[in-house]
Amino acid sequence: MKKTCCCALVVLAALVASAAPVKPEATGEALINPDMGFMYYHYSNRLWAYGMNTENGDTLDWFPGCSTIYYRLLWNDLEPEEGEYRWYLIDSTAQNWIAKGKKICIRVICCNQTETATPQYVRDAGAKGGWFQYEDRANGLLPPRWCPNYDDPVFLAKHEKFLRAMAHRYDGNPGVAFIDIGSYGIYGEGHHTQSTAQYLHNKENRAEFVRLAKIHLNLNKKCFPNTYLVVSDDLGGGWNAAEDDEMMVYCREIGIGFRDDSIFCFPPKGTHKNCPFEYWAHDGWARKFAPKYPVVIETGHMPSIMNVPGKWSTEAYIRCAEAYQGSYMSIHDFPKEHLRDFREAIDGINRILGYRFELREVNFPDVVKTGEKVTIESKWVNVGVAPRTKGNSLAWSLLNADGSVAWTATDDAFDFRALEPKLKGVEKPQTVKSICRFGFTEKIPRPDQVVNWARTAGRVFPDVVTMLKPGKYRLTVSVGKSDGTPEIALPLKNQLGDTRRYILGEIEVKE
Repeated sequence: MKKTCCCALVVLAALVASAAPVKPEATGEALINPDMGFMYYHYSNRLWAYGMNTENGDTLDWFPGCSTIYYRLLWNDLEPEEGEYRWYLIDSTAQNWIAKGKKICIRVICCNQTETATPQYVRDAGAKGGWFQYEDRANGLLPPRWCPNYDDPVFLAKHEKFLRAMAHRYDGNPGVAFIDIGSYGIYGEGHHTQSTAQYLHNKENRAEFVRLAKIHLNLNKKCFPNTYLVVSDDLGGGWNAAEDDEMMVYCREIGIGFRDDSIFCFPPKGTHKNCPFEYWAHDGWARKFAPKYPVVIETGHMPSIMNVPGKWSTEAYIRCAEAYQGSYMSIHDFPKEHLRDFREAIDGINRILGYRFELREVNFPDVVKTGEKVTIESKWVNVGVAPRTKGNSLAWSLLNADGSVAWTATDDAFDFRALEPKLKGVEKPQTVKSICRFGFTEKIPRPDQVVNWARTAGRVFPDVVTMLKPGKYRLTVSVGKSDGTPEIALPLKNQLGDTRRYILGEIEVKE
């Protein structure tokens, strides 16, 4: 009896013997992945900037890492007459992006310096507000623009009605990456001017500023309960050098994410006695959000920055991604010219922006027995600067010769959210031991009247259900949904087409 048992163990050990470790080769390619990437500004408070030179069907596949199209529009652009919506300003281009698995994001603003942003019908209904003139450095005073009182009940009622119509279309829409809250302040950044009827400075009348800001944060949270929301850091004060701010704390408490509007906008270092910053101010605030919320980085309008000495540098453009633990980076420029002028920085940013999962080593058996437990051991590193804030699972699939999936084993015990990002050059690898079963067999029970009917009718089939035929299969790895559907692009060679499954080697399945 002992001899028989020993022989069986030897045979089983042979069946699960591991091949030599596989060390997949990483690539430096830009990746298109959920909740991260470069954002193309189709509209930036203006219908002409920066999409007017881009065809509607162009999804910027030629721009490395561009995953998202951004629409910053005036309320008046989308609803010039009450109840008459111009969603086609978004949907006409968005459809092409969504069809390719890319995403959209939207900000709608109520106050702007170049055009009046709140529709006339709101004022005609009795909403209170004031007129202001913005002083442009190049053109002097611009024509008067109207700005609402942000707690005016008529204004709030009309804007909530608009937001609910917008939410009916976009809240919980899988094609939407985030909604950028824009209803408070000039550009939606919380700024006030002394010419408005409701002037509030971030340092003066701070309690009133915070009260009004919270009205708009809560309103957007109520209207978009199923969508990731972000808001500008300027609600905390653009030149605020504190380690944290009560508005940022409040946003984290109610589940609203962070974006910086904007870096590279400060006076060149040493030219302004009251400016303590160089290229940006609020990377410390951003890092408080990054563990739970993808951080959005916006540069200033790059055509206004690029030729001003001391405003920016290629090194700083790349470095800001890590400083903020950023997941999204703006293309605040005409995209073709931006790629031409900043290619070195764009490539550098793509190698670290967001999360980036590298598979360093994997051990798997050459041969497995149908239905028996086997262990696949793999080592993973997140070489990006941000965590994956949403969960993803690891899947091992066996492929038929034609590339179709013969079997998938998903590791439900490991979540890629646990992979910490690479910061200050320090990697934090994790080894994952996935317990898998490949194949499944079961005898057909007897008596079974359906079996009798089938055989009486001439149907031929064996007495055992074999759900994975013996033979040789290609083993692939993928990261994605818990059902094994690939979702995340990996910087690895040997991808099977565009499936986001990566071939590692071969496994033989035996009965």
